[in-house]
Amino acid sequence: MVNTAAPGMFWGYRREDGSAGIRNHLVVIPSVICANTVAQRVAALLPGAVAVPHPHGCAQVGDDVTQTEKVLAGTAANPNVGAALIIGLGCETCQASHVADLAQGLAPGRPMESFYIQETGGSIKAISHGVELGKRLMERIGAQQREMIPLSELIVATECGGLDVSSMLAANPTVGLVSDGVIAAGGTVLLTETPELVGAEDVLARRARDPQVAQRLRQVLQGAGREVARAAQRGGPAGQTGAGDLSPLGLDGTTTPAEASLSCLEKAGSSRVEGVLTFASRPTGRGLYVMDGPAQETVAVSAMAAAGAQVCLFTTGRGSPLGNAIAPVIKVCGNPETLERMGDNVDFATTAVMEGSEAPDDAAPRLLQLLLDVCGGQLTNAETIGHQEFGIHRIGPTV
Repeated sequence: MVNTAAPGMFWGYRREDGSAGIRNHLVVIPSVICANTVAQRVAALLPGAVAVPHPHGCAQVGDDVTQTEKVLAGTAANPNVGAALIIGLGCETCQASHVADLAQGLAPGRPMESFYIQETGGSIKAISHGVELGKRLMERIGAQQREMIPLSELIVATECGGLDVSSMLAANPTVGLVSDGVIAAGGTVLLTETPELVGAEDVLARRARDPQVAQRLRQVLQGAGREVARAAQRGGPAGQTGAGDLSPLGLDGTTTPAEASLSCLEKAGSSRVEGVLTFASRPTGRGLYVMDGPAQETVAVSAMAAAGAQVCLFTTGRGSPLGNAIAPVIKVCGNPETLERMGDNVDFATTAVMEGSEAPDDAAPRLLQLLLDVCGGQLTNAETIGHQEFGIHRIGPTV
């Protein structure tokens, strides 16, 4: 599928709250682990619906339950979600009705329903009730048509996993140029994985829009650095903490943590940093924003989707199958060995850049065109295969 929208535009779904999505999902959200099976069965019985099972919502307190509610509400309010069905058990601390209220605050007018298994009569009756509610919601969004949307309304998440030299020399620079292009068109780019950025504090701070943003960047990265140090004391890695970035770099490459941090930053291009976001928080304007969050890829992508990102550019050197339940993940790879082993997981190859026969400046327009095609409805490989990973970062104890 080729994007046929006018230059600087993409085909998307205009929502009642004014946002624009690139998919039209009915998302079925369990507010608690106890509702996972019901939510998954409901989604399975509604062709086209997606579920986001997770292990949280029970016995969480304070900031921890607040964060779970925030991510679930943000997921329901993502512009790619046409309607949401939120299912709770009934006795959990993360209540389905509260998540729905939070989501409505983020996306006024979004078709949304919630109910509790304990009040419906058990799992079998809850599945039946959920399917009936889901059918009504799908009828409400089924007739919605795509229209041309300015690129300025796109929020692009950036992520890397399985870092190697090909990521540093080919994939990340190419994605960085696309990020700059999106921002130049008035759009927004999100950069997270703050543990992966430790060592790049000065570089980021020099790109801040004002001294306050620079100070906040330093605070966030210094805090991430302390977490990395504590992880090392507990037997974790001494450098970056991304689960896919722990083993030595491939293609006979060697690097330092600081070099890896600069490579991680390169995905975001050269634009100035407009602000720093807390985990899963929405950007307050347009341009480049840094989100404070862990390096674990599933959690990071889910947080950026909860913050409103409609699509993710994901670079990988050694390969990653990861997708997302509501936001398409475009996989970019420059390692020819990985493309041979895991080619069905990769959407865009930067091997020519890695081999020196093409410059990132030449590859970036093709990647931008692919981004627009995906926005217009072309499926990523992760979507075709069915990868719908979803994760939430826990920040407190279970009681």
